[in-house]
Amino acid sequence: MNENFSQNPNQSSGTPPSFYYGQPPAAPPPPPPPGGYYAPPPPPPSQQRRNYWWIILAIIGGLILLTLIGIFAFIAVTFSGGTSEHGKHIALIRVNGVITSGRGGAGLFSGSVAGSDDIIDQLEKARENDSAKAVVLRIDSPGGSPAASEEVYNEIKRVQRAGKPVYTSMADVAASGGYYIASASDKIYADASTITGSIGVIWDSADLSGLYKKIGYTPEVVKSGKFKDIGSPNRPITPAERALIQGMIMDTYDQFVHAVASGRHMPVSQVKSIADGRVFTGRQALGVDLVDKIGGLHDTVRSAARAGGIKGEPKVIEYRRRTTFADIFSSDSSEKFSGDAERVIGREVINRLLSDNTSPGLR
Repeated sequence: MNENFSQNPNQSSGTPPSFYYGQPPAAPPPPPPPGGYYAPPPPPPSQQRRNYWWIILAIIGGLILLTLIGIFAFIAVTFSGGTSEHGKHIALIRVNGVITSGRGGAGLFSGSVAGSDDIIDQLEKARENDSAKAVVLRIDSPGGSPAASEEVYNEIKRVQRAGKPVYTSMADVAASGGYYIASASDKIYADASTITGSIGVIWDSADLSGLYKKIGYTPEVVKSGKFKDIGSPNRPITPAERALIQGMIMDTYDQFVHAVASGRHMPVSQVKSIADGRVFTGRQALGVDLVDKIGGLHDTVRSAARAGGIKGEPKVIEYRRRTTFADIFSSDSSEKFSGDAERVIGREVINRLLSDNTSPGLR
């Protein structure tokens, strides 16, 4: 038998020959060069997955941050007051919520407060702006502080003395202090079902001494005078204290009645005949001269535009206080969660809970 053998070409002639059939075997890999290095092995799959999750979370966090920035920018633009627009216009000013002295506003987690400082600032801007030919107040308030209501009333009179008509449009409620403010207007419009009136003053206090006795609580009070703890829940009101409180209430009531009589051009006796705290619907209020016409905000705007000498469809610019980041996410601690509570147990109850029981209130 003849067989063809081939000598391995890589083998030197001085060594015994080795033989192979077919293709020669693969050569072994060359050794690394001197001073060389090996590439590090790839990370394990679990480490790669963790890196991917961190990247995904970073992307999601960035998107959330951009969304929040966009929301804040939208709210800031939407709720920022601006009066730089040119041209004849109606200045729309809103009075929403319980009327208080100082600054008002509303957070994301709270109800509305109508601050007298804010309202007065907006009225001043309208008075000083030559392009603002008339002012429309949109009131949705159950009342509040007598002093704050009086301050806004007086500022409305200053706007009128500057030659600019001031009209009021009543929303759901414009009662007590809300009506105090409205009565300064040249004209008052109300919806037929608006709740208004409630001309009067009230003082609330509670005697918790019986409860304290049951639970074994004994309060101790040190005071400089006999009236210093007037209205304290630790004890009943004394006859002398009651007379003092009644005098304060009647003095505030007298100011309220005369302000309404002056603003509405009514005799004081006529105002007193209905100023016993009763409330009216808008239609009932029309019958006792507390409002001038039944109509909504658009009716009020058109009428104010005519009074201000604006022809055609009037331009309306809403005057508002510039909203800050803190305003959006916070407010007075006494107002926390009151928006939800109002819907559950009623606005009147909330107003009593939030009121300062040591001073008369218009509510």
